[in-house]
Formats: sequence, structure tokens, C-alpha cells
Amino acid sequence: MYIYLNGKIIPQEEAVVSVFDHGFMYGVGLFETLRVYDGHPFLLEDHLERLNEGLKEMNIEKSFGREEAVSIIKALLRKNKIENAYIRWNISAGSGMIGLQTEPYKQPNIIVYIKPLPKAAGMVEKTGKIVAIPRNTPEGAFRLKSHHFFNNILAKREIGPEMTIEGIFLTKEGYIAEGITSNFFWIIDGELYTPSLQTGILNGITRQFILKLAQDKGMIIKEGIFSLDILEHAQEVFATNSIQEIIPIKRIDTYVYKGMEGPVVTMLHKKYRKHTNQLWSVKELGGIKEW
Repeated sequence: MYIYLNGKIIPQEEAVVSVFDHGFMYGVGLFETLRVYDGHPFLLEDHLERLNEGLKEMNIEKSFGREEAVSIIKALLRKNKIENAYIRWNISAGSGMIGLQTEPYKQPNIIVYIKPLPKAAGMVEKTGKIVAIPRNTPEGAFRLKSHHFFNNILAKREIGPEMTIEGIFLTKEGYIAEGITSNFFWIIDGELYTPSLQTGILNGITRQFILKLAQDKGMIIKEGIFSLDILEHAQEVFATNSIQEIIPIKRIDTYVYKGMEGPVVTMLHKKYRKHTNQLWSVKELGGIKEW
């Protein structure tokens, strides 16, 4: 595969960065993952907006607009001869001296990874598993999609390589947080529940889109701080992320749910798919962003 590195599209085997890059040395870096559907980078503007906010927080002097990003993505699609793809847009701080830096990073390394995906098909049902390790708290005022991923790695080690299991974090206080690489939702008597950002979770782009779709449908939405025992009363449970879209959960421990047969999950997935080849932002549906 060919990837993008600092203005050039090169074979992935030739991509290198300095060992003095502070993304490598101190974890000063951010990434976004998004899905390309038949050549269209779905919700690209929302991903870039979140990325740009995070770059300000990390004191990295770089921002991205839609035109630049589309140009890079289209060039990668052409070079790799694909139309449906996984994109990881990665910004690493760039080289610096040994030691913590307080000055702005002015020359970050910009890396755009790509890999082919099959044309979007149906939902994939999974089993949920509560992991023992608690979700760590954000490094700053809000959770960034940063290089600090060891908490997620430890959780993944707990559940192992099995792809049909979705690991679910609790906070250190025992409240429901999020999946290892996903946000988390459930349905009780037709109402949509999801953990509040106050739990320290990532405000996922797909999370925001699902909340807007549910709002447009007239559903009651309850964001809050919830104990695990609330899942005893749920009829449907699902997770979301930008690559896997909506992931129906059939079982968590002794609790059994409707999985792929859930009417709300089915409805949301159908509405989701109506927009994947055209939307650039949740705002196009009148969505309200929260950070």
C-alpha cells in the first residue's frame, strides 16, 4: 500500500520518522479514523474539526481544512486503486530535544494511512464483555484521540484477539463508560441511553451522528452517569465507531438482548446508511456539536 507522509505519497515500507519525534518519545500526537464509502470520506469535516481542536490543546501549530484533506484522500485512493477504505489521519508532534517541551511544535509529521475495506454490507453482531481494568481519566480537560492508548491495549489483552467480543470499560467508580474503541448505547422502552461526556469518554463522531439521527426520529435521549445494573432493563444494546458503524450486542454476561433483530438498531442502521455517500458533517442534519 501507498501512504501519505509530509507531502509525499510513498510505499508504506519506505515511511520513516525521526527517533526524536515527540509523538514517539512522549506521546504528543493525535489521530482520526474515518471510513471512505465509494470515494466519499464520510463526516470528514467533523473529524477534522475534532482533530484541529486537539492540535490546539497539544500546542501543535497545524490545522486542516476539507479541501486539503480531500485532495490527499483522493490521491491515496487513486494510487492504491480503491474506492472503499479505512483512513487513519495521524499528526505526530515532530522532532525536539530530549525533555518536555513547552514551546509550540511547528513542524509536525503528517501521516495518512490507508487500507482497503470491502463495500459496506450488513451489521455484525457481537458479544459484550465488561473489562476489569477501569477507563483511565482524560489527560486534560476532555479526552483527546491521542497516542496515549495503553489503557485500551490492556483492555484488549483482557478479551484477547477474538473479533466477535466488544470490550466495555467502566469508570474507576464503576459507571458505564465506553467500548475499547467504541461508544456505547442501549434502549429501554424505546428511549435511547448513553454515558455522558462527564464520565471522561471520547465524544465519538459516530456517537454524535447517532444522537442526531435519534433526535430527528423524535426519540427520548438520556445522557448520564449510569451503573452497570441498568443494563438488566435494556432490550437493545449497541456500540458505535466510524469503521464498524453500528455494532449490535447480543449478550453481556447473563444479560441477553435483541442484537441484530432489535427494531431501534435496525432503524438507526438503515438511516445511517442513507447518508454515508454524501454527508460531510453532522451539521448538515442540523446537529449541535458538544465538546
